[in-house]
Formats: sequence, structure tokens, C-alpha cells
Amino acid sequence: MNIVILGAAESGVGAALLAQAKGHSVFVSDRGAIQPVYKEKLAQAGLDFEENQHTLEKILQADEVIKSPGIPEKAPVIQALREKGTPIISEIEFAGRYTKAKCICITGTNGKTTTTLLTYHLLKSAGLKVGLAGNVGYSLAEQIIADAHDYYVVELSSFQLDDTHAFQPWIAVLLNITPDHLDRYGYSLENYAQAKLRIARNLDSEGSFIYNIDDEATGRYLQTAFMETRLLPFSLHRHPDVNLAGYYTSEDSLCTNLTAGIDQREDTPLSTANSPLIGQHNRQNTLAAVLAARVAGLSTEEIEAALATFQNADHRLQPVGEINGVRFINDSKATNVEAAWYALDGIKQPIVWIAGGTDKGNDYSSLLGPVRNRVKALVCLGVDNAKLRTAFDKEVPHVEETQSMADAVARAAALAAPGDVVLLSPCCASFDLFKNYEDRGRQFTQAVQGLSASAPSI
Repeated sequence: MNIVILGAAESGVGAALLAQAKGHSVFVSDRGAIQPVYKEKLAQAGLDFEENQHTLEKILQADEVIKSPGIPEKAPVIQALREKGTPIISEIEFAGRYTKAKCICITGTNGKTTTTLLTYHLLKSAGLKVGLAGNVGYSLAEQIIADAHDYYVVELSSFQLDDTHAFQPWIAVLLNITPDHLDRYGYSLENYAQAKLRIARNLDSEGSFIYNIDDEATGRYLQTAFMETRLLPFSLHRHPDVNLAGYYTSEDSLCTNLTAGIDQREDTPLSTANSPLIGQHNRQNTLAAVLAARVAGLSTEEIEAALATFQNADHRLQPVGEINGVRFINDSKATNVEAAWYALDGIKQPIVWIAGGTDKGNDYSSLLGPVRNRVKALVCLGVDNAKLRTAFDKEVPHVEETQSMADAVARAAALAAPGDVVLLSPCCASFDLFKNYEDRGRQFTQAVQGLSASAPSI
């Protein structure tokens, strides 16, 4: 086949290399500049490519196009291909044609990276031959060239799911659906939800669908009546009238049951007491990952042991230090109100909260409960903190403003007492003072380390 790849980053280059390995004719086109690491890969493979343009005449000769997930449907090149009737697929769809490995695929608006990394860690710790792929930054297609794994744990965004058609996961996990990226979906939550639900559309009787019945939008849009797969719903609470596959019996104890009906349940208890993950949303993420591991055949003992050794991705409720009894937690990835709510609600100690940045039209009203209950001081970190101050000046005993991370951390540390938590959970985008949320999180961590080095011990 004559295959054209649109986009030359991790996804596109991986697809190009797999297409070449399978004997196809390949042309790679990127409208922007190709990063040096990817350009070198293409050149070493002897692949034909272009950058800073789309040569439409050449692209329209394709038998099939593999589109990188960042390219929107409204892009002129996509519109031209649609008009001609050229099949357009995703890297995930293409990769799935060339492996018999079992794919555990995870999506959701929030929590999918943590759940993907944890599921991968559980399986790998148990000695299974497992690869990590998808939205976590590793191309599934490139790994399938060697196809050295029995399992792949794949994080999938709605963009990656959009152009899947026949791709069939072994296990599909849906964590939640909340409004996000609606500009790509006609500003319709239903359209966005249907994109997420594509993860389960091809499941068969050999597969499993793990989903969160506590999530309102999932309940609204998910139709399970005609699904021909094993349904494994989970919840933070037991529901006597629902045949749950997983639920919590206490803060750090859960039960799983993959097979029995309501009348003959033999629920298997499992402790999460040694897990380093914080907050209610991470209890949901943990439950989903544990269920996937149980389907893969892991024992309770294997899962409990692996939970204790898990390290989450940076900037997601990440403990980065303790100074004189005050813990410092980096949650820079919390760029919206909902993510900040999870952090504030999940930490039980008094909080000195560092928040602020580029406001994205935030409505802070949902945070008032946890803020009143736990936040003793708010350190605003942003160019314009007026909206934050309007929302919280009357709710928090002490509010002040800073313009640099070093000052914010120093002031927060001064305001905290032993037993408190200094929490960076900004609730906002980072672009007023930082390059991105990673830069913001790194600066927080560095400031904490600098303070720790100079702090006298008590």
C-alpha cells in the first residue's frame, strides 16, 4: 500500500517505521518543523518526508492516511482527504493490525496517565512481558515492530480514539467523562463522550470493560445492554443492588469480584494501605488498575506488594520533601478546578495552598467546601490574582500574593506549622510565569530542595 503519515512526532514516526517494516510505501508530511530526534529517525530509516508544508498532490495519492492525534478534523488537508474518500486511521488502529498481544487500553478525562502507569507497574512487577504505550509518550506502532511483549498497557486520549475503527482492546478502562477539548467536538459533551466510548465499541466475549459507575456522564451516555463483553463496573462504595466488580470497604481496603453474581459473591479483599497515591480520584484510579491486574491473573499478594513500590509521574500529587514536619506536594498538573478539588479534598491535614496562573474561565465555587475545611492560608502565584482573591479572600484566614515560585514556597513554608501540607495545586494554566506545568512543577521542587538545604532542623 501507499501510506501517507501526517505528523512526525512520536505517534507519526512510530507508524512510519512500522509501515516500512511491513513492506508499505511510506511518505511522512508535517506542516511544522520536525524535532531533530524524529528527523534523525526518519533519515536513518531512509524514509521520504517533508516538513513545514503539506504537499497536497502527493498526499492525495495515498491508499490510506495515518493521522497524528493532534491534527483536527477541520484542517484543510483532512478536509481534502475526506472529500476524496481516502481512508484515515490513527496510529493505534494501524498498530493493532500487526500484534496478537493483549492490549489493556485506558481512557478518561482525568486520571488516565496515573492509571496507565500503575497498571503497567502492577503487571511488570508480577513478571509479565508488558509494554507501555500511547498518550504516555511511547509509540505503540514502533514497539510492535519487534512485538516482544505479551501485553501492552495503552493510554488513549479521545483524539487517539477518534480514528480507530476495527482496533480491539482486550481490556478497556473508562475512568470518567468531564467537559474537555470541546472545541474539537462541536462544543458538545455528548460528542466528546462518544469519542471516549469508542474504546469499548469492539470488545467481544473474550474482553472486559472496566468502568466507573460513580461518574455521572458515563452513566448518562454508556449503553451496556447490547455489549457482548464482560462488564466490570467499579465504585468507591458498595451498592447491594449492583453486581460490582470492585468497591472499597474502607479508606484503604477494597474488594474485587470478577465472576460471581449478586447471589453467590465471593469478594476478594485487598489492602491499599501501602500505596503512595493521595486523594479520592486516586482511589478510583487504583481500583481500575487493580481490576485490570486481576483480569490479567495477578494475585492479591502480587498486587499489594507492587502498590507499595509504585512511583507516579511527576507533578501529580507528588511528595517532593518534608521540612520540620511540613510536607510539600507538587500537583502542578492540576490546571483546572476539578483537578484542584481532588487534591484539596484528598489531603486531610491543614493546607497552605499555592494557586494561580492563567485563568481559563474558572468557576471556583465547587472548591469552597474543601477550602473552608482545610485551607489555612492561600499564597497566590500569578500575574493577575484578582479572580482568586475575589473567590477566597473571605474564605481563607490568610491570603497573600507572590510573583515567583521561590517567594511562594518561602512564604508558604513560613505560614505552615508541623503537620501541615504545602500544596502546589494551581487550578490554572501556567503560561503567565512558566513555560508549562512541568516547568512550574520543577521550579516548585527546586525551591523546596533549596529551602530544605538551608532550613535549620527543629
